[in-house]
Amino acid sequence: MGMGRKRRAKKEEISITMDQISFDPDLIHAIFKHVWSRRTLEREGKEGDDVTEREAGVGTSKKNRPTSANAKALKLSCELLRVFLAEAVQRAATVAEVEGANKIEVTHFERILPQLLLDF
Repeated sequence: MGMGRKRRAKKEEISITMDQISFDPDLIHAIFKHVWSRRTLEREGKEGDDVTEREAGVGTSKKNRPTSANAKALKLSCELLRVFLAEAVQRAATVAEVEGANKIEVTHFERILPQLLLDF
């Protein structure tokens, strides 16, 4: 019985630590820009093959506009990522505790991931 209290205390420590974690909006913005750049390059590569099928001038203004995110969207993305990871750690800790493990392993995350993705 004393062992269960100790494990719960450890799980709460993780929760407190996860609440204090935050993500740098500049880092998240850099990741978004990287993904947007890759998608643009992939799209341009695919569209280059079927140029004859498209009408001239259709959608050109949208393609030339750079993709961006405002500060509020970046802050919200950081908070969503923080909450998502905190929930993942909490659920994985619960699975590890049920199994009697002292550490959270990759297999614990693998078990909780399908339901976590459905919940988010």
